[in-house]
This record gives sequence, C-alpha cells and structure tokens, in this order.
Amino acid sequence: MTGYPTRIDFATAAEIVREIAGNRMLKAERVPVTRASGRVLAEDIVSPIALPPFDNSRMDGFAFAHASLSTEVPTALRLAGAQFAGLLQDLHVAAGECVRITTGAPLPRGTDTVAIKEDCIEEGGSVRVPAGIAPGADVRRCGEDVHAGVRVLEEGQVLTPARASLAAALGVASMAVTQRPTVAVFTTGDELVEPGLPLAPGQIYNSNRELLMGLLRAEGLEPTAWPTLPDDPERMAAMLTDAAAAFDVVITCGGVSAGEKDHLPGLLATHGRIHFWKVRMKPGMPVLFGDMDRALFLGLPGNPVSVLATFLTLGRELLDGLQRRRESRPQWKAVLTAPWRKTHARLEFLRGGLGSAADGRLQVTPNAADASHHLRAAADSNALIVLPEGAHDYRAGDVVDVIGC
Repeated sequence: MTGYPTRIDFATAAEIVREIAGNRMLKAERVPVTRASGRVLAEDIVSPIALPPFDNSRMDGFAFAHASLSTEVPTALRLAGAQFAGLLQDLHVAAGECVRITTGAPLPRGTDTVAIKEDCIEEGGSVRVPAGIAPGADVRRCGEDVHAGVRVLEEGQVLTPARASLAAALGVASMAVTQRPTVAVFTTGDELVEPGLPLAPGQIYNSNRELLMGLLRAEGLEPTAWPTLPDDPERMAAMLTDAAAAFDVVITCGGVSAGEKDHLPGLLATHGRIHFWKVRMKPGMPVLFGDMDRALFLGLPGNPVSVLATFLTLGRELLDGLQRRRESRPQWKAVLTAPWRKTHARLEFLRGGLGSAADGRLQVTPNAADASHHLRAAADSNALIVLPEGAHDYRAGDVVDVIGC
C-alpha cells in the first residue's frame, strides 16, 4: 500500500476530494419546481417576467389619482367600483373618484396611489381620504423586485425553499438540477449489535449507522444502509465490491486504522485505488479516501465523534463536488467563552455550543469532553470549533472559526 499521500494536512485532503469529485460531477436532470427544493441548480435562471408583473396595491384600501387629493384637508372621493386581486377589471377612475382595492390587486387605469382602509371613512357612496398621503403610497411598482431578463439564480446554487419560491413566482415550471448521488453506508466490526437486541460482554450498539444515515438525509439524500461489515476480509471485499458497482459513493465507519482487524486500507488498495490515507486532523486522523469501480470511497474512523467531524468536513466536500455545488458552506466567526489549551499539532474540530451574547456577538463554548468516543459531547453541541494546526493556548475572548453541525 504505497504510492499515495499519507498523513497529509487537512487543506490538501480537502483539495484532493474537491478535485476528484469535481471530475466525476453527476449529470443534470430536469425536475418540476415543486420538487426542486434542496437540489443544486445545473443552469442559470433568467427572469422571463418582471416581479411584480404589474403595479398593485400593498394594502387593503382605496385607489385613486393622487392629484385628486387636497394637500391640507381630507378629501371626499366618489366610490366608483372595486378591484379585487385577480383579473384586472375594465375600470377607469376619473379625477375625484376612487375604487375599493385589496392587497395584491392590480391598479386600475387612472390610479397611482392607495390609502389604507383603516385611515379612511366610508360614507354612503363616498370615501373620505386623509390629507398628507404621499404620491404612490402603498403601491408596489412593476419590476421593483425583479426586472425581466436578469439572472436571478445561478448554476451551482442550492435551491433553498425561498429560491424555489422565487422561481415559481417567475413562472418557471421546471429547471435543470444535478442528480443526487446514490450512497451506500457500511458500519464495520463483529462487536456491533443492533439497538433493541441484548448486549453480550464486549459488544456495543451500532450507533454510527444512524449517525451517518441522519447526516446524509439532512443533505437531502436517500442513503442505503447495508448490513454490518464483518471482520473477515473476504466477506468484506465481496460486500464492498457489490456496493461499489452500484452506487456513486460508498461510506464506511471503522476498520481504517492500523489494527489487526483494520482491513479496509488493504482491500481498497487491492480492489480499487487510494487517493490518501490519514490526515493531520483531530478527530478523524485515519480517514481513508479512494475509489472502487464506479464509486468514490470514503472510509471514516470508527469513533462516533470522528465520524461526525470527518463527514461534516470531507464528506460534505465530496457530496458538494459531485453535485456541482459552487456555494461555500456557512462558516462563522465567534468569540470563545472559555480558555482552551491545544497541546497537539493537528488541525482540530472541537465540539462546542454556538449562541449569541447579550450584545449580539456570536459566542461559542468548548465542550470539555473532547475525546473522539464521547458521543454525548457531540449530542450536546451544535458546532465544530476550528482550531488551526499547531499547539496554542486560547484565551476567553479569542475569535475562532465555527462550522455548524
């Protein structure tokens, strides 16, 4: 098992993942806008119409020509009809007249201003409108949000619900998005028992499967959980080669270190190719990346916090590259609420609680239970604190980078 990078720095590992995943970008497919939220756009969206597409009322009230109003005292306008939201009525409002109008209704001809219903007094066939209303008050102008013919969404953006809603508001019925990668998930080890079954001495429950499946589902994917890989290299190889022939990505937990039962690096070197093995990061140093058949292969360490840290960093890089995502993942600057002594040289992803101080600044509190097997610490945290390479004593008040979990 030689001829590949090992014990590399995290930035190099991330760049390798980005480059290789980018060379395997998945094809685009067309989906209806009703199914597009969460997908990555594979085309630019140019607005076919203006938004709003016509001048309309911002409030329920009365529409009229501003020139009909007195500048000093309330004005009585004759009520000449009504325009509700929907088709524009064949109305023409003359000087000294007004029409009843509802929120979102198009402005009839001859009107340019709206008075709020609560500010007016309706008396028989007339409406008393207060003085002091500005020209164009409570009118949404055509195109004030979006002009026709401009690019509103870009290739590589993730379609948030708001972005999908924008496309729908512009009349876009379908759009090209990148196919979602298919992902096979394996956990490894004869010691694993499924939750709900009794534990024998030396056994533990299989928590990593649920962790990984949940993380992948949070990415909008539909991963497939395979049976646990046994500590038998032949059976392990048979299961992995089957998955690698059918899925875009294979992710494993455990079996990637240097122990007697850590067969995955050797199997990947024999049946596929290793792009790197071991990264100078904590937790997650033994992480393994390569490919086998049609699948990209990401071997995560077995400790649950290592699974979390390596997936949120390198795993997301892999999925983003395959789906042509151009947007960076959210990352923030936050103030440490407590000191922290970093005694090792590796880049560290420390669990912490991210929140806001009374003055509005983001602050993050390190979780003292920093060992890679402390799943409770991960469950109690909502962020990873990024501590650069090199030993360092951090003080309360220092500013650090933070990634959301």
